[in-house]
Amino acid sequence: MKNTIILFTLLSSFFEGTSAYPMDPLPSLRFVTIGDWGGIPLPPYYTKQETLVADEMGKIVAKWGADFVLTVGDNFYYDGVTDVTDFRFKSTYESVFNADSLKNVPWYITAGNHDHNGNVSAQIAYSKVSPRWKYPNLYYDLSFTIPSTNVSVRLLLLDTVTLCGNSDDFLLGQPEGPADEKVAVEQLEWLEEKLRGSKEQYLLVAGHYPVWSVAEHGPTHCLIKDVEPLFKKYNVTAYLCGHDHNLQYLQDDAGIGYVLSGAGNFVEHSLKHKDKVPEGYLRFYEAELENMGGFVYVQITPKEMTITYIQPGGKSLFQTTLHPRFM
Repeated sequence: MKNTIILFTLLSSFFEGTSAYPMDPLPSLRFVTIGDWGGIPLPPYYTKQETLVADEMGKIVAKWGADFVLTVGDNFYYDGVTDVTDFRFKSTYESVFNADSLKNVPWYITAGNHDHNGNVSAQIAYSKVSPRWKYPNLYYDLSFTIPSTNVSVRLLLLDTVTLCGNSDDFLLGQPEGPADEKVAVEQLEWLEEKLRGSKEQYLLVAGHYPVWSVAEHGPTHCLIKDVEPLFKKYNVTAYLCGHDHNLQYLQDDAGIGYVLSGAGNFVEHSLKHKDKVPEGYLRFYEAELENMGGFVYVQITPKEMTITYIQPGGKSLFQTTLHPRFM
């Protein structure tokens, strides 16, 4: 594992001297993934890092385009929002992610543990207030077709907190079980039904908690037990998440990509759980404070899914590709 980290640190150093990669000109589906971006509960209700990440997102979307933004939770630190009129929607979200290029791009929302400390129903209700905030249910599915092709993408958005339980970042950190077992079982059954029925060439799943992570929170035991076997059984392309406040890319022995994008608001360097992740899974890790976080840009064409990690300033930290499940 140590050699793997050194190798990808060297690769990151190589990429630091290059601007973000040009995109494939083929017809494609394009989106940004950002996690753990939710400001702070004190004036000015955002962080410097969040504003830099938001500014870079605006520039990248203006340059390359985006069909949507995917959030992977912790949208409002530290205790979510109180109701649909909560001023944090404006001060932490609308007033920060305000680039012209982002104004008409839909945001598909998932909730994190800090969102569940507040009123998640209010975040769902905010979908009726903001035309770009799309949060129909705690968990839901989306289907897309790549323009001018018959190649399709399915995205399943989970609520990992109701699935696994809430976590206390300052105590154990590991969710200790769902608050409502029946609700958790229903979501798990829904997930398997959707995975089983998927015929799309690309099958993506997103949630807040990571399946695999080498950092502070580490792998999520509940997801390894109940969800990872389904990913392998139904040939999922990738799982996108946050929770740990850094950027990671891991890939398992089945070829499933694990995209961790949790550096939208804070950066925390930790390799606390590197020995809890199977040898060879970690392909990229970035948690340098001076880089001020970052996000992930995804482009899906008929031939491949390109995943690019981008920091404020427009530099690409790492890029990798995954392939369709079948053609």
